[in-house]
Amino acid sequence: MDHAEGFLTLVRDAKKRIKEEDVQTTKKKLDAGEKMLLVDVREESEWARGHIPNAIHLGKGIIERDIETAIPEKGATIVLYCGGGFRSALAADNLQRMGYSNVISMDGGWREWTQAGFPTIKD
Repeated sequence: MDHAEGFLTLVRDAKKRIKEEDVQTTKKKLDAGEKMLLVDVREESEWARGHIPNAIHLGKGIIERDIETAIPEKGATIVLYCGGGFRSALAADNLQRMGYSNVISMDGGWREWTQAGFPTIKD
């Protein structure tokens, strides 16, 4: 997907301030039973087509509004993912500004997760 330069500038700026990990690292942590909350920030229509098992859905459009109710513990490990790692980077930056201290953006997102053949579900 081609993204507008202004959007890419925002993403590059956010990525200077956030933690990222690749899909393989997230999968290894999940397999090891590490305690984390996996949050899908894609649109509702994307979520409906499939998502990572045990993820919760808080779309990019509402995550800042609803995160404190959904995940009140600001020290919780939260791994965000989107389609490719751009929207999740923006969301991670905002959550950090809201006081969440252990937020990670899964670089490569849903696209790389599915390309790796990792498990997905559809509700």
